[in-house]
Amino acid sequence: MKLKIDNESIAQEFFENAVLLGIVAPIKDYLFSWHLNQILGLNFRVNTDIEIQLSKQQRKYFFSIYEYAVPSTSITHYLYNNQFDGEYLLPEFKHLDFVWLIKGEFISAEELKTLMQSIKSIPGVQLVNEMTNEKIKNKQHLIF
Repeated sequence: MKLKIDNESIAQEFFENAVLLGIVAPIKDYLFSWHLNQILGLNFRVNTDIEIQLSKQQRKYFFSIYEYAVPSTSITHYLYNNQFDGEYLLPEFKHLDFVWLIKGEFISAEELKTLMQSIKSIPGVQLVNEMTNEKIKNKQHLIF
């Protein structure tokens, strides 16, 4: 008997009640997370336990993920680096530098709008937009 992993339902469960933002900000990930922490009062930290590793042409690519759990809520923010050494975590979105995933409790449209405006105010940020996970071909790359 063979067991088959149902990636589609894993992805569906992973992205349930999740919000995704695509960010164009051609700056280093540690600098971007520092700005987020300073300007937005967040506490992003790199989490090497959930770093994503992809292998292509016998090479390994490492995509760092910064994590911030909002105290006293079930909300957790994840900031993915979309690029590493010329490879992309989401090749269909090569123009994006970062993907921001918010999981946990429902976030109102107003809260999301405020967050997006705050991110746009950070030096180096050129674009922030909401993404629908249906448009993401390689969503399994975001699952840790």
